[in-house]
Amino acid sequence: MNVTTEKIENHKVVLTIEVPAEELDKGIKAACKSLANRVNIPGFRKGHAPRRILEMHIGKEAIMDEAFDRVAQKAFDAALKQENLDPVDRPQVDIVTLEEGKDVVFKATITPVPEVTLGEYKGLKVAKDAVVVTDEQIDEQVQNILNHHAKMIDAEEGAAVANDDFVTLDFKGEVDGVAFPGGEGKDYPLQIGSHSFIDTFEDQLVGLKVGEEKDVNVTFPEEYHAKDLAGKAAVFHCKINSIKHKQMPELTDEFVKEHTSYENVEDMKAKL
Repeated sequence: MNVTTEKIENHKVVLTIEVPAEELDKGIKAACKSLANRVNIPGFRKGHAPRRILEMHIGKEAIMDEAFDRVAQKAFDAALKQENLDPVDRPQVDIVTLEEGKDVVFKATITPVPEVTLGEYKGLKVAKDAVVVTDEQIDEQVQNILNHHAKMIDAEEGAAVANDDFVTLDFKGEVDGVAFPGGEGKDYPLQIGSHSFIDTFEDQLVGLKVGEEKDVNVTFPEEYHAKDLAGKAAVFHCKINSIKHKQMPELTDEFVKEHTSYENVEDMKAKL
């Protein structure tokens, strides 16, 4: 793995990370295994569909995206350690090269912890401000706990897709009436509002019911990693196969005692 760094304005650092093609190959294999375990493909047990069948159902793009996530995270962590950098924020990642059989190249822009030179500090007196936690902050933490223990349930019959719903769908994309590699998926799992797909794609699925179909019109971004699709308009023929909602647990003393280290709701809110 090769890493170069460049300091830019606003105290940011750009890491250009190059990962050998062999690592991408391993990432693709791991991604195929993971995706095969999460997608229902007729005629195959979960986890046993070969790659070519998987590509036909969910598209090569989905496999490459997952493979990149696996490879990039590992390489990014190693690069930080190698360059002795400690970021204070999440990296902004830009893919330079992502193509099977070639080295992966991507840029990660971070804001590192600044170097500080201590002046004379002995004998200084500092006023300690009281930490004030708002009700909104407590409610947010409580909501995070409830979200963590939420259950997925099938939507009632006749329900329409809404934001935050979890759906499975079939889709087939075309540019100028011609299908393109990686543009097709079967029973693909998607959370509406997760922004996993191209801008406006998920928004256009809102309101559909199970079994309904719709042509979704989108435009690939100019910086899209597949250069032959960048900036082009596309139509995805979509069909909703299932809709699930997230069912939140009720906040009770019993729930708190069973799922947290607190005694009851009052105790939890007092200590958060």
